[in-house]
Amino acid sequence: MYDDYDLICVLGPTACGKTKYAVKLALDLDGEILSADSRQVYRGMDIGTGKDLCDYAAVPYHLIDIVDAGTKYNIFEYQRDFEKAYKSVIDRGKRAILCGGSGLYIEAATCGYSLPEVPPDPELRAQLDQLDTEELIARFEKIRKPHNNTDYDSRKRLVRALEIATYEDKHPVTRSAFLPKKTKYIGLSVSREVRNMRIDSRLKARLEEGMIDEVKGLLDRGIAPEDIIYYGLEYKFVTMYLTGQLSFEEMYSQLAIAIHQFAKRQMTWFRGMERRGIEIEWINI
Repeated sequence: MYDDYDLICVLGPTACGKTKYAVKLALDLDGEILSADSRQVYRGMDIGTGKDLCDYAAVPYHLIDIVDAGTKYNIFEYQRDFEKAYKSVIDRGKRAILCGGSGLYIEAATCGYSLPEVPPDPELRAQLDQLDTEELIARFEKIRKPHNNTDYDSRKRLVRALEIATYEDKHPVTRSAFLPKKTKYIGLSVSREVRNMRIDSRLKARLEEGMIDEVKGLLDRGIAPEDIIYYGLEYKFVTMYLTGQLSFEEMYSQLAIAIHQFAKRQMTWFRGMERRGIEIEWINI
């Protein structure tokens, strides 16, 4: 069934059960899992990112816990690290299974995007943080025509796009050159009602498991609040609670809304992949 493919990709919105599905596939196919999650790469960010490492059983996994919290890992680095991990899996005769919900990471891994190697520019980022989103968009469009509206998918992505465009205007840039993979895409789909129920239940469980203490531990290690807020969702709102910007009730309600909106954006990205010609086999679970 999968012999004609280089890679199997299990994707879907948050709380749809991707990890358990991918683990079952890996056990059936003698495979190993490569994560496509933009936050699970960070050490010490376990509960908020939903690593759920106990779900992996005896299945080897890659691209989880590979950089320290507080750093700003980027898509160029992910694509490079994915290629190394993918080659390692294939060279050992194992089936490679990509699993995650970060659409940009999935496409970077599977589609052979040519990505620029551009270092972070803290001074420029500080300047850009003073601008509102409309000003950022206008500034970006003066430098470069956007590839598509995913450049505007989030403020963080827009700032990074501006950082890259500004750097490329002034410096020669090395670009990645990896071949696309013949990929079998499997999408896990649940109804909006079920998805929202799972998100709410999981948020409550994560708070009970110690998510607030996890974020407090990052702050106690000396990681600046703004650096933790950069990671978004759980880390943003819990940090705002711990630094007195939100009450517990405000944190809880705003975080729940933000996760629901994030799941909708994930589905919008996956539908965009289909419009760009990527075939996804959707499975209702």
